[in-house]
Amino acid sequence: MAFEQLQHARALNLPSREAMLQRSPSVEYFWRNNKNLLSNAWAEWEMSKKDELVNLNQSLFDPNLRKAIRLAWEDPTKESAVKKLWHEVMPGVYQCQFFEPQRLTKLREYLEEVSNAQIPLRPPYGIVLNRGGMMLDSRSLGYLAAPSFQAFYRDLIDQYMRPISRLLFPEIMGYDTQSFGFSIQYQPTTDTSIRPHTDASAVTLNINLNLPGEEFSGSAVDFFNPVTGVKHELVFEPGTAVIHRGNVPHAAQPITSGERSNFVFWLYGKHGQIPANQTAKAIDKDDAQKRWSLSTTEHDDYSPF
Repeated sequence: MAFEQLQHARALNLPSREAMLQRSPSVEYFWRNNKNLLSNAWAEWEMSKKDELVNLNQSLFDPNLRKAIRLAWEDPTKESAVKKLWHEVMPGVYQCQFFEPQRLTKLREYLEEVSNAQIPLRPPYGIVLNRGGMMLDSRSLGYLAAPSFQAFYRDLIDQYMRPISRLLFPEIMGYDTQSFGFSIQYQPTTDTSIRPHTDASAVTLNINLNLPGEEFSGSAVDFFNPVTGVKHELVFEPGTAVIHRGNVPHAAQPITSGERSNFVFWLYGKHGQIPANQTAKAIDKDDAQKRWSLSTTEHDDYSPF
């Protein structure tokens, strides 16, 4: 099999970092003009590696979380078991073991193969251009379009993130039908930190991908209480996640050694809508069935960046 689309994609010349930082029209043209080619190339890449690629499935998730999620989908009245796993580290910011640390090797192996595929991927540029990251959602140009990864991504959003978000932040119901995702990587020699900011999301889920023993120093995430301004410093452990409303200010401190890699996922409503009042709301237990249901809203193509 020739895999012509894969060869063609590998021959493309990426826009320069300077052009991407300056939001040059030529950058937008590059990704739009090659959208179908890149998508086909990722499908061909996966076919070419079908006997080598790691199988991305729910075995990557923490066993306690996986069990609680499964029970809640079977019987939404048991959703409290899911909530108990999320510890509130400051008002509106929760932490949980999300991926099984020992199984993270499998996910990292897959991402290493992606990195070596030589298919152009668009790095995320929201506040800054993160050179080690990539876009993950199909709404984004230049995203990781490998079919197996997209199936894993959609399962994570639909089966895990959305119902968890509805459980912890009930006011986002209806503002959680659309998703957005990217990866980031912090290194002392390239992208070291990110200044205080809020997200254009109803809810943000941030999952660390570092392996056990893959240590780094610095790179703590500061969360600022939007009411009191009090700062809470959080250091990621392998496979842990934090989830918070998008309007919670946060920043990444400079990394001084090692590397830190994370997945970042957002939920919002159609065309980027978020709740007008992103504040705590009591959980209505009668809505449990709604929380543990798949969204039937059609996906739009809005992408924040």
